[in-house]
Amino acid sequence: MNCSLIISTYNWPEALEIVLISAKRQTILPKEILIADDGSKNETSILIEKFKKKLSVPIIHVWHEDKGFRKSEILNKSYSLAKEKYIIQIDGDIIMHKNFIKDHLKNAQEKVFLHGSRCFLNKTLTEKAINNKITTFFFLKKGLKNKLNSLYIPFIAKFIKPNKSIKRTRGCNFSCYKNDFILVNGYNEDMTGWGKEDTELSSRLINNNIHKKHLKGCAITYHLEHKKLSRAGFNKNIEILNNTISNKVKSCKNGVKKYLNE
Repeated sequence: MNCSLIISTYNWPEALEIVLISAKRQTILPKEILIADDGSKNETSILIEKFKKKLSVPIIHVWHEDKGFRKSEILNKSYSLAKEKYIIQIDGDIIMHKNFIKDHLKNAQEKVFLHGSRCFLNKTLTEKAINNKITTFFFLKKGLKNKLNSLYIPFIAKFIKPNKSIKRTRGCNFSCYKNDFILVNGYNEDMTGWGKEDTELSSRLINNNIHKKHLKGCAITYHLEHKKLSRAGFNKNIEILNNTISNKVKSCKNGVKKYLNE
């Protein structure tokens, strides 16, 4: 099975570069990479053009004007353009283990979405990774936090059953079938500002009997340290999430479907 890889980004080309290097080093490459760009400046475009010459798969730069935090909208636009039936999503501050794509594809199931765990790099290790183009981190590496999540034991994943929990679901290490994403109308674009758009999407998937499987021991990612983003819209997003959970909402009104016929 093939896949599209979506990488969200905003004005951090130095991080996006090491993320794309980790994509280039995958044991199984995606068929295409879509950069979901929430309004970055020209430096990001220049970087993407450079990588179009370095990578053997197409890179599509999906960009819209910077009008504040509109991650849900740019992700929907990117999902709508993805050509493959299976889609893997990460953030632009996530370095992928070399078997990341392979692990998601190996565990893909009908009516199931997948999410994996993160290790965290401290500030010093983040700077070293970016400056020295490091994409491999050993368990005992100084500066690596959540070390247990760095242990590559892929056979564990086959013992983990899909469930209906939305806990710890993160869009930075996520995959699903495109048809399932469209069924729930993708990300809810009423959720502007940072936080919970991925959990709310997961809740609607579960409300449609599309269950979650946690990829433990595989699909490893390494999160680059950065300043916390503004939480200005967080309370509103929590309200939308709580409504989705309590009323078992199956599809949002303001989602991906409006882009499908463009």
